[in-house]
Amino acid sequence: MGCFNGRNMAVYTEVSDDALRAFLALYDLGEVTSFKGIAEGVENSNYLMRTTAGQHILTLYEKRVKAEDLPFFIGLMEHLAQRGVTCPQPVRNREGSALGELAGRPATIVTFLDGIWIRRPNVRHCGEVGEALARMHLAGADFPLKRANALSLPSWRPLFHSAEGRADEVAPHLREEIAAELTLLQAHWPKNLPAGVIHADLFNDNVFFLGENLSGLIDFYFACNDALAYDLAICLSAWCFEPDNAFNVSKGRAMISAYERLRPLGAAEIDALPLLARGAALRFMLTRLVDWLNVPPGAKVAPKNPLEYRDKLRFHQRVRSAADYGLMR
Repeated sequence: MGCFNGRNMAVYTEVSDDALRAFLALYDLGEVTSFKGIAEGVENSNYLMRTTAGQHILTLYEKRVKAEDLPFFIGLMEHLAQRGVTCPQPVRNREGSALGELAGRPATIVTFLDGIWIRRPNVRHCGEVGEALARMHLAGADFPLKRANALSLPSWRPLFHSAEGRADEVAPHLREEIAAELTLLQAHWPKNLPAGVIHADLFNDNVFFLGENLSGLIDFYFACNDALAYDLAICLSAWCFEPDNAFNVSKGRAMISAYERLRPLGAAEIDALPLLARGAALRFMLTRLVDWLNVPPGAKVAPKNPLEYRDKLRFHQRVRSAADYGLMR
């Protein structure tokens, strides 16, 4: 069966042969033929697992994922799939549970999706993401479970406090820059916008493509209830900047136009989009900063550079209106 422990892969928790055998004995998935760690990701330990029943992803939940939130995530994936959104499906064991425990961590097995994630998205890819995001928002409208956004505005100052003492080690004056932005956003953050289930982390590595056609969405472990336009703001930063952190308005236009074909933005959402984008950029800069300064000992994972989102934040600070993102009306 080969080495099961994912050694030299970017995982936090290693899984022994015996522990994996005992865990899989609860499922009808056949025998394991290969098992290896997945290099991407900094939140959970993920393994690609092949059995005689096919390919699956085994996830052990680490860090910010709370066990009490897992029924929301599992239920959401099943709900979205029933409404035509292609996403991984939790595999239930013989007792009907999709949630177990492995190596001292909550764990699930989900189905494998075909496709690859795109490192250098083009305009077509950005349009596909905009459409998929709108479909997900509409499909989640009647999802009965609720989960607050644990990384929304109230969490940003505690995140900042946990890192501000060392922020200037990452870049000069970074502490002062973050403090000023946080104060502004706390004073002016948009309220009472249309809300629902959002993905909250729809980055390139969470969207699969076959050619230029989107084949599925993955990693719903930050999904929550929040402003729908905030999810779009996250995607604008994640997809529509070039490697030099210059915003590509053609990509932004493609994303927003495709989104609006299914779910037109309201006037309040359009007005709020620049502030939402600033908040999204600050949120990811802060979590990246905390990760950058606090990599767990022995973890074979490279944290993402928080300065990428400092540069994106600076662009959003210069935006005058949603037209600067490509909105055509």
